[in-house]
Amino acid sequence: MTQTAPSIVHVIDDDLAIRDALVLLLEAQGRTARAFPDAASFLADLDPSLPGCVVADVRMPGLSGLELQRHMKKSGIDLPVIIITGHGDVAMAVQALKEGAVDFIEKPFDEDVLARSIDDALDRGERVFRERQATADIRTRAAELTPREREVMELVVQGRPNKAIAAALNISVRTVEIHRGRVMEKMQAGSLSELVRMALRLTA
Repeated sequence: MTQTAPSIVHVIDDDLAIRDALVLLLEAQGRTARAFPDAASFLADLDPSLPGCVVADVRMPGLSGLELQRHMKKSGIDLPVIIITGHGDVAMAVQALKEGAVDFIEKPFDEDVLARSIDDALDRGERVFRERQATADIRTRAAELTPREREVMELVVQGRPNKAIAAALNISVRTVEIHRGRVMEKMQAGSLSELVRMALRLTA
């Protein structure tokens, strides 16, 4: 499993000077950054399958940073969010934190504080990305199972012994053993516990 693209920091702020300053800072730190003047243009451009994080102003035309965060959560877009706030908007930023934002950063920015916050957000985003990729890989493997192999897998992960599986499916114990071996091979599971963890991912 390989990551095909770098993590992207999405900067969303209606203030062009702040957007430019943030992008320059991020690129100087070796980050990949994209800038947007509002939430709508960000959402229209977003590829949610790629890792990254969002740095959004709390007050913008259209969706505010807090409203954008809520929209992303509702839509299943799991990029971590950092909220940029002015002094008068701290209460809104705190609410964003309560609703799952990684951090809020007050203007004017301390570059070191911002860098640490973005590092944290990108770490979280990359973990989510890896988990999502791992689940997709497991789903791809599971799709290769025959209906009978899937039945056997479901019973195996319930802890049923081969004899009980054979009785439940009206097949021989030897046939169960063959199907079980094929399930382990196709799912690339090295142990029963690993197969159980895979099955749990499929039902999560």
